[in-house]
Amino acid sequence: MTKFSWRKAALVAAVVPMLALSACSSSGGKPADTGNAAGGGQAVSTPRLKVALITHAAAGDTFWDIVRKGAEEASAKDNVELLYTSDPEAGRQAQLIQQAIDQKVDGIAVTLAKPEALKDVLKKATDAGIPVVSLNAGEGVSQALGAFTHFGSNEQLAGEAVGTRLAAEGYKHPVCVIQEQGHVGLEARCAGVKAKVPGTEILYVDGKDMTAVQSTATAKLQASKDADVIIGLGAPYTLTLLKSVTDAGSSAKVASFDLNADLAQAINDGKVIFTVDQQPWLQGYMSIDALWQNKRGGFKLGGGQSVLTGPSIVDKSNAADVLTFAKQGIR
Repeated sequence: MTKFSWRKAALVAAVVPMLALSACSSSGGKPADTGNAAGGGQAVSTPRLKVALITHAAAGDTFWDIVRKGAEEASAKDNVELLYTSDPEAGRQAQLIQQAIDQKVDGIAVTLAKPEALKDVLKKATDAGIPVVSLNAGEGVSQALGAFTHFGSNEQLAGEAVGTRLAAEGYKHPVCVIQEQGHVGLEARCAGVKAKVPGTEILYVDGKDMTAVQSTATAKLQASKDADVIIGLGAPYTLTLLKSVTDAGSSAKVASFDLNADLAQAINDGKVIFTVDQQPWLQGYMSIDALWQNKRGGFKLGGGQSVLTGPSIVDKSNAADVLTFAKQGIR
């Protein structure tokens, strides 16, 4: 499998069948798995821990199902009670962190899409002696906000990977579609693309309304006849952009960030030229496992640096292999 990688991170993950978990979501893409269909797995013998995973997930975004699945599998192995909550609004995400503090959890894993809104409550967590790791968003501010490590992709590098690939294939006028204005990771992705392809335009859409995403992108493609590629920053958005290209009668190609089974199939079928995968299952798994390791022996992964889970290019050459894992809900 061909992958683009700029820094190496040693990730050791013991994978075991998933057990039934205690979890609750305010707005996930799907309900938590509650059965034990995978059969009995062997958990560690260390004391039971309670860990909160708090993300900025929006309802219906399947990306977060993959993050959560990784977290659930690590929780099963590590004898962890996983408390999963999410809210795309930063103020409410801060309230969820406070709720976790009040519940006296043994660790907090959190996304930092809008870090300014979370800094005060995260200080309360660290002041209370609760270890914190961050994942997915906010790599650049993670340490300053008290997390001892971060699991995710360097979004600037990911954007540059896309821009480098597009430039090499002759694209000059990309449209980079941001579904949540002010999200530091999404802004960095498009900035990275623009750093390599200066003709890149940014298009902001309302990611909470897929109908609006489709119509806004359609209008942009109709007005910008020189747009030769449109880039979605998440699998559901990219699949919607395919409809916009058709609606606009545009010849623009479609590229993407992130992955799910439908997007992997679209790449395999030649409808999307490639995506950059940040491997979210690893982000969820390693975040929970790192907190367990911290309790187990005071271990701190990363040595003060982020542990990168991407970027990793998925294109026609490797999409069929990745699709096998995507159908299992782990890519």
